[in-house]
Amino acid sequence: MMEKVTKSQIKLVKSLQLKKNRDELGLFVAEGAKCVEELRKSFELVHLYREGENASRTDIEQMSGLKTPQGIVGVFRKRPMEEVGWMMDDLVIALDGIQDPGNLGTIIRTCDWFGVHDIVCSKDTADCYNPKVVQATMGALCRVRIHYVDLAEWLAKQECPIIGTLLEGENMYESRLPKTGIIVMGNEGNGISQEVRKLITHPVRIPSYPNEKASDVIESLNVSIATAIVLAEFRR
Repeated sequence: MMEKVTKSQIKLVKSLQLKKNRDELGLFVAEGAKCVEELRKSFELVHLYREGENASRTDIEQMSGLKTPQGIVGVFRKRPMEEVGWMMDDLVIALDGIQDPGNLGTIIRTCDWFGVHDIVCSKDTADCYNPKVVQATMGALCRVRIHYVDLAEWLAKQECPIIGTLLEGENMYESRLPKTGIIVMGNEGNGISQEVRKLITHPVRIPSYPNEKASDVIESLNVSIATAIVLAEFRR
């Protein structure tokens, strides 16, 4: 039988809602049976709390960051950040200032679906171990590696196509897309930063329907939806 949760453990789990504590302790939280079981395949499980076994409903509610707690809370050890080790025959997603945790989590899950194994993030992109991000990935963190870099500096060193979603870009469905390269997705409100924009070799846009040249579709589409559309077209 699992050891009953203590007040200090509840306090520890609650503290992991903050990035500074996750960084200091090297831990993060996941909730729900599916998410916890998926993450156990690749991450070290440090603590596991189940309602009715070693934690009460009140305990779970105190630890949970969800409006409707799912009855299972897992505390995992973060993996050390790796060098970006992508192969030149792969696609990579680069995220420039994606700040909404739900968007980042959905993008990670989408990359997992489309077989993209590396996401390179600017340092002002949301933390991939934020509980809301972890929840939205539904375990995809096991299969997708997340890297945080000075994005402009990193992109400047790459010798491959750098594709950017820009309003002035070519219609994605009418242009010859490279088979491999780095696809840059920009901030929810401001798009791709000027510093990164200068490094883009293949500007593309997702046309609206009906296709209008003055379309604001990139700005109006949610960035996680835009990422899914772009990846679907590249994989096609």
